[in-house]
Amino acid sequence: MENNMLELRPNCERCDKDLPPNATNAMICSFECTFCTSCAANVLNNYCPNCGGNLTSRPIRPTSLLKQYPASLLKRVVKKDS
Repeated sequence: MENNMLELRPNCERCDKDLPPNATNAMICSFECTFCTSCAANVLNNYCPNCGGNLTSRPIRPTSLLKQYPASLLKRVVKKDS
């Protein structure tokens, strides 16, 4: 069976703000592009600049499952011209 867990990327793609797995200010699109709520609302009008899809609150993975299904620590994406 394939593991289809969200990556939970560690930062905002626009401003590079850290967004840990328990962040309540992380927004994602259906392709898991990740932005902070400030960039999403104030700059991107709640639409992903990469795919044009809407941004929604990223779910928080329960702490008890982070060891088995860790958040991504390596996939930092930054596109400041977004």
